[in-house]
Amino acid sequence: QVQLVESGGGLVQAGGSLRISCAASGGTFSLYAMGWFRQTPGKEREFVAAIRWSGSSKMYADSVKGRFTISRDNGKNMVYLQMNSLKPEDTAVYYCVRGGTMATITSAWDSWGQGTQVTVSS
Repeated sequence: QVQLVESGGGLVQAGGSLRISCAASGGTFSLYAMGWFRQTPGKEREFVAAIRWSGSSKMYADSVKGRFTISRDNGKNMVYLQMNSLKPEDTAVYYCVRGGTMATITSAWDSWGQGTQVTVSS
């Protein structure tokens, strides 16, 4: 079974930056699309970003476009989300996901991590 473990979450001031990471094991990492979702209490899980297996194609939610960057290192089985110009509304639990193709719906992804908390203070 594939295992996805997020790390790097924490507390950051508005306007600051944070990079969260996802370590994958138990699968052929380079053959899968990877992505990030986020969720706050009372809201549905929201698509954030996705990256194709090659790393050459990326997708972003409009709310984070221009501020967040998704990347991957297939040699290390890692995916990253660099978050810049953070806003209080970015506060959420961020989940790492793996799937066969990039998609914005939760059901399209095969595996989910347990999440890492990101809190942005104003």
